[in-house]
Amino acid sequence: MSHDSSAPARRSSTALWVVIVIILLPAVVLPLWVPLYDKTDPTLFGFPFFFWFQFALILLSAALTSIAFVLSQRTDRRREGTVR
Repeated sequence: MSHDSSAPARRSSTALWVVIVIILLPAVVLPLWVPLYDKTDPTLFGFPFFFWFQFALILLSAALTSIAFVLSQRTDRRREGTVR
């Protein structure tokens, strides 16, 4: 019977981990997709697109990683709360 009460928590935990993976996916896929940024135009403050896009990816990846970290901490807290 105790397994029945943890089933909804486990399902929501799995769903949250799927969301975390989806959040982290652009941080992995965009830098690997070279034809997306293999150009010089448009420039921003004299920097070619290749350079400023890479810097933007760094900021985007940091933001997405922070969001994923907070969600994973929340998931771990929920899991620990249901075990006790």
